[in-house]
Amino acid sequence: MTAERVNPSDLSPPAGFSHAVVATGSRVVFLAGQTALDGDGKVVGDTLPEQFTRALTNLLTALRAAGGAPADLARVTVYATDVAAYREHARELGRIWRDVAGRDYPAMAVVEVVRLWDEEAMVELDGCAVLP
Repeated sequence: MTAERVNPSDLSPPAGFSHAVVATGSRVVFLAGQTALDGDGKVVGDTLPEQFTRALTNLLTALRAAGGAPADLARVTVYATDVAAYREHARELGRIWRDVAGRDYPAMAVVEVVRLWDEEAMVELDGCAVLP
């Protein structure tokens, strides 16, 4: 995939995301929402950063199984049950993203939701990727 990250100077500088991603490739992968489920289907992690790490790892596991890599992500949506808590942990979540997925940021949005499928889940990530 070739990915051009577009961050117009007329918009505020992005931190941890890209305003737009122009992706060219031959396969599109749609990634289902991933929470902090372990292999037994149980939510793991007592804190938002712990759950975010597991949810992101799960998302990237699905992407790799489809033949992709973190740099192939074109779009990710983060669903959080508490956006204030998400903002409070933003620096740590950004560090986790860089450690797990690198610095090729997709277009992203964070959306607060009342709850997720698993009541214990604090965060869910879904997305799409374009593969070469």
